[in-house]
Parts: sequence; structure tokens; C-alpha cells
Amino acid sequence: MGSCPRADEGLAFMLRYENVAWYERGCVRILDRRIYPIETRFVTCHTHGEVAQAIADMVTQSAGPYSAAAMGMALAAHEAAGRADLPDYLARAAHTLSHARPTTVARMERITGDCLQAACGALEHGESPEQAIFDYALGMLEHRYRRLSKTAEHLVDHFPRRGTVMTQCFAETIVGTMLREAGRRGCDIALICPETRPYLQGARLTASVACDMGVEVTVITDNMPGHVMATKGVDLFTSAADVICMDGHIVNKVGTFQIALCADYHGIPYFVTGAPDRGHAEIGTVQIEERDGALVLEALGTRTTMAGVKGFYPAFDVTPPKLVSGVVTDRGMFSPYDLHSYFNEESAGRYPVANA
Repeated sequence: MGSCPRADEGLAFMLRYENVAWYERGCVRILDRRIYPIETRFVTCHTHGEVAQAIADMVTQSAGPYSAAAMGMALAAHEAAGRADLPDYLARAAHTLSHARPTTVARMERITGDCLQAACGALEHGESPEQAIFDYALGMLEHRYRRLSKTAEHLVDHFPRRGTVMTQCFAETIVGTMLREAGRRGCDIALICPETRPYLQGARLTASVACDMGVEVTVITDNMPGHVMATKGVDLFTSAADVICMDGHIVNKVGTFQIALCADYHGIPYFVTGAPDRGHAEIGTVQIEERDGALVLEALGTRTTMAGVKGFYPAFDVTPPKLVSGVVTDRGMFSPYDLHSYFNEESAGRYPVANA
């Protein structure tokens, strides 16, 4: 990256590269977002299998698993150093890491596959696969942050000079970059964050990023968005997406659909950020993950229901394109009905593989 400032400069603590997921000296260190900011604790993984388990256990989420998977591949290369079957070992590791959570398999396969390609290229050139994967992972982070900084510019084009923005869940880098960009333009923006049960990502993560960056932020419960939109002058609703299908359907943290419905009713635009997923031509190709229902029966580890009560926890829901005002990307705003236009140039938004 030379002498240029890193793309995470000026962002909140939890968005700095080393505080997402970081490989060093035979282990991957991941900020435990399940308990941050109540406690700042890192989970240390000594095998790529432990990294996959950390991803499955929600130690990190939003875009965090993408960083963790890439760093986990560097760890897998460390585990297999000197083995004759290193490429096969890394291929198995790539499958383990990419399938840690079902809904994002397609994106994770691209990342782990690129890491594998970087490692094989390093082997052919007599270089270290471990270092090649780490360099790729770091370059991927830098590329993604810069791409999302461009996305943030296009999103903030639609912000008022002074107003209120509602978010959903934790949109990772785009939260920090949009607030940084709004600040650069002198926009006086207040943020409203639904808490996002049961992990409380909105309350703990999105609100922490905003507070850390000096932005006024208010947390509401998940059943308040409709009332708040009707009474508190919300100017726009925005979220990221775990999957943006080519048919315009948006898969994101459960609760996004109902907020989009409220926004549509109140005439408030909903802008989703991210790149379309060519691996998902239509919504039927997406598997909606259902997590342990017991998680909704507690709050931060404290049981809130009587024994015998059942819980149900779909991790994501689906918002149809008719409720989406626009899909904001690094290449500008697109209609959810015209996402193929994003790919008019090849490899849109994808970091090139070293030695490819």
C-alpha cells in the first residue's frame, strides 16, 4: 500500500483492519462482536477449523466473515507448510471456511477460491503461499474499503444537508464510510438504529461506530420503526445486504422487510448498498439460515421466558424489489430491476488475484 493512507483511516475502532480479523504468527485474532462494546475481547483461532467455527458462532458477522475467511486461509497455509498435498489441503480448508454459514456461501467461495489461486500462484513462483494469501487478504480489505468509500459517496449524494437516517442491523464498512463521507461534506446527520435482536448488532455495533465517530445516534427497539418514521422526521432508510439477487430481491438481517414496508408507506426512500450477486440469479437460489430458536428466548445470556416456551429465529428476510428505491454500488445507483447493468464491465467490484 506504500505511503498512501489506509482506507480504514478515520473509521471507528471496530472497523480498523486489525480489529476485524487478523492473521499473525500462526493464529487468527477476531474481535468478538457478540459482546462488544460491553467488553472488548478477541477470539484467537489456532486452526482454520476454529476460524470457521467462530464464523458459524457469530463471533464476527456482516462483512467480518469475509475478512476472517481470507485470514483463515492464510492460517490453513501455515498449517500445511511443507506438505506435498498443500493445494488439496487448502482446497478442503476453502470448503470448510466458505460453508461456515449457509446464506453467504457464494460470496465466501469466491474469496476462499481466490485465496487458493493466490497460494497456487505463489507455489509456482517459489514463494510463500502463506504470505501470498495474507497479502491477498490485506489487499482485498483495502480494495473493499475503497470500493465502499465510493459506494458511500453515491449514497451520501442522497442525504439531506441536515436530517435523519435510519439503518438496520450492522452494515459494517458502509456505516463508517458513509458517516465519514457525510462529515467531509458538512452534512449534519443523526442516525437511528433499531436494536436488532437477538444479537443487538444495531445497538452494540452500529451505534458504537456512530458514537465513536462523533455522530448523534439513537437506539430504538425493533418494534418502533413505523412509529418513529411517522413522528421523528426520518429522511431515508438504508441497509446493506447479505445477498442482492439479480432479480432485485434483497436478503438482509431479519426485520429489514418490515422496515422497508414502513418506509414505503410513509414515502421514505430505501437505499440498499452493495454489489449484485451473479451467483444468485433469483431469490429461489438463496437458502435462508435459521439459527437456534433458543437465542430469542434470552437477552445477552439472561432467560426472558418461562421454561417450555418455543423460539423461532430466521436470521434473514427477503425484501422484494418494489420496496427498494435503488441499489447503491461503487458504480452509482441502479434500479433493482436493472442490476445486470452493473456488470457492463468485467470483474466489477472484485479484487484481482495475485499471480493470476
